[in-house]
Amino acid sequence: MEPEVNPPAALSTGTTTIGMIAKDCVVLASDQRATMGFLIASKTAKKIYKVTDRIGATIAGSVADAQSIMELLAAEAKLFEIQRGRPIRVKALTRLLSNIMFQGRGAYMLGSLVGGFDDEGPQVYYTDFVGSVIPDNYVANGSGSPVALGVLEAEYKEELPKKKAIELAVRAIAAAIERDAATGNSILVSVIDKDGYQEIPKETIMKIWKGQE
Repeated sequence: MEPEVNPPAALSTGTTTIGMIAKDCVVLASDQRATMGFLIASKTAKKIYKVTDRIGATIAGSVADAQSIMELLAAEAKLFEIQRGRPIRVKALTRLLSNIMFQGRGAYMLGSLVGGFDDEGPQVYYTDFVGSVIPDNYVANGSGSPVALGVLEAEYKEELPKKKAIELAVRAIAAAIERDAATGNSILVSVIDKDGYQEIPKETIMKIWKGQE
């Protein structure tokens, strides 16, 4: 009888990601820890992707699935713009992601928050690994999401100014880092508004984060 061989653990984001609608913008935030079983495989994992100039998406789940699908979305969005002569809308790109996930129905381990700005204003959508699409003012995803949601539930208000929304996003991810083993090491924040996609500088994030301790 041959000994049982356990396959190596897949590289996973573990993760906490959040998305929220603020005053005239969308804020996306995440931690940066990637795990392989009980091993912390990376402390600088990228979990927020710029899909177009006005749409971003967070990832939670399998790193391989996420990278492949984010690249596909970016390519399809560019093709849409070339063919139609205008950028793809946030809702349309989210529906494309939903269709990909639904067709796989469990083949892809990816949960994503899609956020962006178009002629309908700022929007955030939750999607899961079987293709669900849920719009909301604020949402969290990943293993640390219950902790992050607790912070958002207590402090989120509609029409939050951009600066306050960024601060809230950092606090929510920082709280998850404190309590979720698969969340950790550092924080990424991106803002999307009528002027496009912007990554918040690390020094700004660290100043907010350390100011809460």
